[in-house]
Amino acid sequence: MSDEDEGKAAPVLVVGSVALDSVRTPFGEVAEALGGAASYASVAASFFAPPRIVAVVGQDFPQGHVAALAERGVDLSGLRRSTGRTFRWTGYYEYDLNQAHTVSTELNVFANFRPELPENYRHSPYVFLANIDPVLQLYVLDQVRRPRLVACDTMNYWIESAPDKVREVLARVDVALMNDAEARQLTGEANLIAAARRVLEYGPGVVIVKKGEHGAVMLSADSYFTAPGYPLEEVRDPTGAGDTFAGALMGYLARCGECGDGELRRAIICGSVLASFTVEDFSLRRLFRLTPEEIAERYHEIIRITRFDAL
Repeated sequence: MSDEDEGKAAPVLVVGSVALDSVRTPFGEVAEALGGAASYASVAASFFAPPRIVAVVGQDFPQGHVAALAERGVDLSGLRRSTGRTFRWTGYYEYDLNQAHTVSTELNVFANFRPELPENYRHSPYVFLANIDPVLQLYVLDQVRRPRLVACDTMNYWIESAPDKVREVLARVDVALMNDAEARQLTGEANLIAAARRVLEYGPGVVIVKKGEHGAVMLSADSYFTAPGYPLEEVRDPTGAGDTFAGALMGYLARCGECGDGELRRAIICGSVLASFTVEDFSLRRLFRLTPEEIAERYHEIIRITRFDAL
């Protein structure tokens, strides 16, 4: 991607968590590494478009992490540093890397997070509401002004504790992202396609169901698309893969400036590609050393392995 292309890309607003993660897998561990949905999503988006972040951290948040985000071109005007400790998550994975086991969650300053958007952020054309309280997602939607595209993520906790608010958010966004278990939980439908179609009835124009290593499924009123996960022989840490997927998807759409079916399909492949790099190392380490050439190579490899001829 050329500097000229970067200059033409519209900004992507990302609202969510910035955290310090301590993670252990059968392949290693890290302590208090950079994490949080907004961190992964904004860095992934930065490969395609300029990201803006709205989040809160504590006084103990390392300046080195701030510098790493800034180096990727993330606009940190909306990153607030509050008195107290940064949000922390401690967890581990066993050999089934699709299942995270939480040891502890310390909300700290994130418990009082109220996303106030800087004035220039309110005109952001592309908005990604990462996994936060749906009440806060609604609060952000009340602040943004005529965005071109809004996407949201959620999780089982909010679906269980505030399902009506989750549906209220879905009625106001263009793209809904969730994993297969969340889609079934929210709708009560056992069949994944039936669940996704029910989510469409709540209001979004597009539903994208993330299936981890098995890729993603996209449904709209008149379209269906399924994308594979990139085949990897080594996965070290799956933390943040879903947020990476969402950030790359939004970044690509912001870069091309269109949100039709073809653009969405390519954006999903971009999401799968970026997520495949994230899981190759802990925290955001792999994304920080990723190159556009590596992204292009893996993108074209997915085209190659999924192409077949008509009978």
